[in-house]
Amino acid sequence: MIEKAKQILLRYSNLIPPTILGPEKVAFLADKMREMPAEEKIVLHGFMNYILSVMVEKDASDVEIGGFGTAGSVWLRIHGTKERIADLPILNTEEASTLILSLLTLNQIKHLLVSRNLDFSYTFRYDKLNKYLRFRADTYFDLDSLALNMRAISSVIRSIESLDFHPNAVRSMSHNYIKFGLSLVTGITGSGKSTTLDSVIDFHNNFDPCHIVIIASPIEYVHSSKKALIRHREVGRDVLSFKEGVIQALRQDPDIIVIGEMRDPDTIMAALEVTDTGHKVFSTLHTSSATESIDRIIAEVNPIEQERVRNRLADVLITVVSQKLVPTVDGKRTLAKEVLIVTPSVKAAIKNNNTSEIYMMLVQGGNQGMMTMEQDLLRLLQQKRITQETALTYSNNKTRMLQLLKGS
Repeated sequence: MIEKAKQILLRYSNLIPPTILGPEKVAFLADKMREMPAEEKIVLHGFMNYILSVMVEKDASDVEIGGFGTAGSVWLRIHGTKERIADLPILNTEEASTLILSLLTLNQIKHLLVSRNLDFSYTFRYDKLNKYLRFRADTYFDLDSLALNMRAISSVIRSIESLDFHPNAVRSMSHNYIKFGLSLVTGITGSGKSTTLDSVIDFHNNFDPCHIVIIASPIEYVHSSKKALIRHREVGRDVLSFKEGVIQALRQDPDIIVIGEMRDPDTIMAALEVTDTGHKVFSTLHTSSATESIDRIIAEVNPIEQERVRNRLADVLITVVSQKLVPTVDGKRTLAKEVLIVTPSVKAAIKNNNTSEIYMMLVQGGNQGMMTMEQDLLRLLQQKRITQETALTYSNNKTRMLQLLKGS
């Protein structure tokens, strides 16, 4: 199968005339996808599935294919470290571009050529486990050729109990306890935000007879409705944009709306407005601390709107969880988190533009379910799950972390 796939990829790359250069090579190959027989696509999908099987067997979180940067190799991220995989085939840029294009529909190819980037999901049956595995994928241009990242989506949801939240934090995120409000899960790319969101969704799915609408790009874990009715709307397939998905959700009788990412001012404003209407909203941001998350939301909107957004955010924000995946002593990774619960004091600090005061509220809010990143790293260190060096490296406030280390 590998040899047959390589022959197909080589043949298509050899079709490119020498007069076609740069990104036009990808456009030429994209046009050829219309003519590719179904049998050849099946072979290429099988080749892709083989690469993903190796990824699963090596317990990798991500795979990288194509683009100038890979130098022809397939790269995996294994327990946080990127490395070339010597026992996977070498693909030149044209072969890799052909393989990537073969995974896409014609509409997706059209979007990719215009936007120069495409998020999509990919599923295949992994026979060794007798189950379907899902991957979140992003393809983009790297020096005029296509590159692809695929991230494995866990087929098992972690229970919310396994995330070590304080009971008050869980209650604050529960729709049964607070019927409306905005809860954020933040962190850098690859910090497990989607995993935490899926745990929260599953928590409600097990006991809450509510309607949950998930708007994501792409849809990662697919939940089966249990006690809750769960809808999945993928941006680009089921709905045009996050903003449109949020606005349309108001006419779909939801109790909980999950917005995959608040990535632009329009989505932020839509999220605040839908929360104002009495819905419970969960979303994510690419920020590394609770305070930074609040400042980021306010800074994203037009300066004229910032005062109004600050007051609105203070009124609707319920919780912020900022998290990181940190390396453990056994070579794996574990969750470290900062948890903010919006008390009247926190609300006043946001409204008065004194977000710098919130850190001390986190430090002193342990009984209410709050914690700083530094406090949680110290907990992991005391449990001997991480090293002192890791605790210091992954802390947001190095001075505070050194004080905690000295005190312990």
